[in-house]
Amino acid sequence: MKGKEEAGHSRRTRRDYPLGFKLAVVQQVEEGELSYKQAQRHYGIQGRSTVLVWLRKHGRLDWRYPDIHTRMMKAETPAQTIKRLERELSDERLRNQVLEKAVQEIDRQLGTGFSKKLLPGQCGSSSKRKA
Repeated sequence: MKGKEEAGHSRRTRRDYPLGFKLAVVQQVEEGELSYKQAQRHYGIQGRSTVLVWLRKHGRLDWRYPDIHTRMMKAETPAQTIKRLERELSDERLRNQVLEKAVQEIDRQLGTGFSKKLLPGQCGSSSKRKA
């Protein structure tokens, strides 16, 4: 044993952490300041599942599936938010075009009046006139 310790290998020991420390780590993880793996590295917690055990025992969230929480807690940069919103807008525009085509086709086949233009005053947003 002495040979290993002298060669730079220290023996790992089990540490008992105070309850206040555990609760502070759990709070940081649940608020999204750190992921549970980041908290483990940041505070030098040796056990791979120690923080998860604390989250299950002391936390308010369901931590049976931790990957879900770490993905949800990742912060989006403004550029990522803009890109995501532009993609969602593009998807909605395509969806709107498909629905308009479907209404036109139904109107053509059945002779219904779904695609008639609205008269001014029937829709609040289109009745506003530019001065």
